[in-house]
Amino acid sequence: MGDPSRLEGMSRYGISADRALGVSLPQLRAMAKEAGKDHFLAGELWASGVHEAMILASMVEEPEKVTREQMERWVEGFYSWDLCDQCCNNLFRRTPYAWTASRQWCGREEEFVRRAGFVLLACLAVHDRKTDDEAFVNMLEMIERYSSDRRNFVMKAVNWALRQIGKRNIELNMEAVKMAKIIALKGDPASRWVAADALRELESAEVRQRLMNRER
Repeated sequence: MGDPSRLEGMSRYGISADRALGVSLPQLRAMAKEAGKDHFLAGELWASGVHEAMILASMVEEPEKVTREQMERWVEGFYSWDLCDQCCNNLFRRTPYAWTASRQWCGREEEFVRRAGFVLLACLAVHDRKTDDEAFVNMLEMIERYSSDRRNFVMKAVNWALRQIGKRNIELNMEAVKMAKIIALKGDPASRWVAADALRELESAEVRQRLMNRER
């Protein structure tokens, strides 16, 4: 199913194509649907080291069988932003360890581990409907602390988490806007970008109206 012509496009988007075959995400999703959930299969796919197989592993893995140790093994194997994001959204957010992992990984120095922490936080802001606002407010301090990380993949994940928290509801929107303005005062290039990009969306009439409609 691989198409080598896709590899150049992957590289243009900053995706490491050294271990890739050129299989598209829709093809992977179709395979995952056909295969169903299978913990053993997920382990074998991940161990293959093939880029698309590792993404497929995150789609077929059984969240309830994932251990904290497995999450650590997988996150330490991240080498590309798309693999990181797919694992966080397809799998890690569904595990009982999602919040613990996010807090710990945000503080780690490795580029894709830290990215995973903030991407996972963004995914939780979108999908976790059981956690109260306080948990997200507490994570804003982590966003402020690492907003000055100039590494592109980290900087964009920090911004993503801030924006998703701010789009969760009216109260969190106000908290996220307040934090973005604090971040802007730090003055370094990364923090200025994180803050400006977040404020552009969070203070927009479209987002505010959508949140007000949701409240009603």
